Amino acid sequence: MGERENARNEEFQSFMTGRWPRLMRTAYLLTGEQHAAEDLVQSTLERVFVAWRKVGSADDPEAYVRRVMMNAHARRHRRKLKEFLAPKDDSGLVREVPDTGDRIAQADDRSALLKALAQLPARQREAVVLRYWEDLTETQAAEAMGCSVGTVKSNAAKGIAKLRAIPGLAEMVTQGGYGR
Repeated sequence: MGERENARNEEFQSFMTGRWPRLMRTAYLLTGEQHAAEDLVQSTLERVFVAWRKVGSADDPEAYVRRVMMNAHARRHRRKLKEFLAPKDDSGLVREVPDTGDRIAQADDRSALLKALAQLPARQREAVVLRYWEDLTETQAAEAMGCSVGTVKSNAAKGIAKLRAIPGLAEMVTQGGYGR
């Protein structure tokens, strides 16, 4: 291998190692189960590795990878013609240290939130996960979902409204002092 190729491989490995927990979290939220999330991240990174020269030189490689993952997930979803799987629990979720502004991480019953999230239709779930869990801007979420900003706004608003309508979830947020 040449020096350039070695440098590119090291750059990819560094990127992959640094982004693995976040990619796994997003994949888990999209698929609803640990093994499917691992498969999704693995297949995404395989595709990205092959094109790393292009991806690594992109303005935002993480956004590029996220888009590849969303597309891979959408292809699998269309092939199976099934709704997203509901997570049975969050025991397989890769843990991150929550920052103080992450209201979802502050929730007492994360399992209830994941079950509620799993009840949303696919596009609403994607919009909510990307906007509020991944903290992407509307533009970034639209790029990741391959749709317009208006579609992201609409799906996120509908998804949040459905989540707010779930009594147990609404009570948990109110009791925890997270409500408005």
